Amino acid sequence: MLREPVTSIVDANSGGMSGNTGRYEKRLSDLSGLYENAAAHAQLTQKLGDPVVYAVEDFRPGDHAGDLIYGITRMSPGRIGDEFFLTRGHIHAKADRPEIYYGQKGKGLMQLESPEGETRIVEIGPQSICYVPPYWIHRSINVGDEDLVMLFAYPSDSGQDYGIIEASNGMRHRVKTDGNGGWILVENRDYRPRSSDTVAALMKRYA
Repeated sequence: MLREPVTSIVDANSGGMSGNTGRYEKRLSDLSGLYENAAAHAQLTQKLGDPVVYAVEDFRPGDHAGDLIYGITRMSPGRIGDEFFLTRGHIHAKADRPEIYYGQKGKGLMQLESPEGETRIVEIGPQSICYVPPYWIHRSINVGDEDLVMLFAYPSDSGQDYGIIEASNGMRHRVKTDGNGGWILVENRDYRPRSSDTVAALMKRYA
């Protein structure tokens, strides 16, 4: 059965999108455990009244193969100690599914990590496209002083696995301010590499 075409209007200033079928928010308290300075995270959460750090609106036609989910993400600017506001990050449950991000507003990074622990950073700004290849863990980071707004699209049957980052005590590197308006990569001292069996289980073709 044919589906009807859909049009969605994006508001880059508000980070909203018409025609969405769902919306969710992540507050500062939801990001507990992601930052090196846990005390600074708790203090800022209480001081700011647990604000929304990022919100997602998406259009989900279903979870069947051959279709796309698309949407828009808005991330607030801010820092916990030396670390910028970031998303929880994930790998797709079907890890061979890719994703694209299209910058609309602000200044951000896509932090990517291979199952073996290699790190890649892609800068994202207005009218820039980031392609996340299959098998890469990824998270978004707002390194600017205004909202970061991005469109995204990925196969409908991809799913998300958020536990892969938690199981390794975070990603291999932390992104921190360099003190001069830029950013630097710093080794995560608590990082736990994945076993060869875990890597092999991810690196396969999925139905």
